[in-house]
Amino acid sequence: MSGERPILLVDDDDSLRAMLVEQLAVDGEFIATEATTLAEAEAVMAKPDARYDALILDVGLPDGDGRDLCVKLRRQGHKLPIIMLTGADEEMDVVRGLDSGANDYIAKPFRLAELLARLRAQMRIFENSEDAVFTIGPYQFRPSAKLLLDVARNKRIRLTEKEAAILKFLYRSGAVPVQRQVLLNEVWGYNASVTTHTLETHIYRLRQKIEPDPNRLRLLLTDGGGYRLDTLVSSTPTVG
Repeated sequence: MSGERPILLVDDDDSLRAMLVEQLAVDGEFIATEATTLAEAEAVMAKPDARYDALILDVGLPDGDGRDLCVKLRRQGHKLPIIMLTGADEEMDVVRGLDSGANDYIAKPFRLAELLARLRAQMRIFENSEDAVFTIGPYQFRPSAKLLLDVARNKRIRLTEKEAAILKFLYRSGAVPVQRQVLLNEVWGYNASVTTHTLETHIYRLRQKIEPDPNRLRLLLTDGGGYRLDTLVSSTPTVG
């Protein structure tokens, strides 16, 4: 299903990993790529088309300490949220995990609902940060700069504040279509003077900017009385 948020899950516990992959996929919210070792995780992250919105990383892996990978990824410039999983919850273990660059640290055994809540919370924080960069089709979307960058074509598209807000909310909604009134309220607030016609006008202008062919929609789709992004559409290879 298009619109699922890509997550990299690194854990050598087969049963736990299988359970997490299944639960992350519920409601089409996330899709997980699996790795069982540090070497495998590094190889996955190094692929030219790699794009992950978050990393769930076990501390104890067969070929080393997950915290060392966390440090390495931060030094390489990776900004995505990282949640560490560990069998130890002593204060020094938590401190070391956070010092390695992890955004959050959760001890096993944990409640799945708590892990998912922490994952969503860290992703929301990241989305509102200056570092946030999302891939939408052939574009790298930088909400804070209100900018879409097509690296392959060396093309930059400037967005208005409302256009950037529309894209950001639709991206966060994943595969679920957002009804017009919901999107209107999220972007403009509960303003009685603003109608769905205003939203439709902005959607039209946004499509003129981002669609390769505005007469053949591929990225910003009308669906079920609302709108959604097909973030996986790409006419050229992208780096996330």
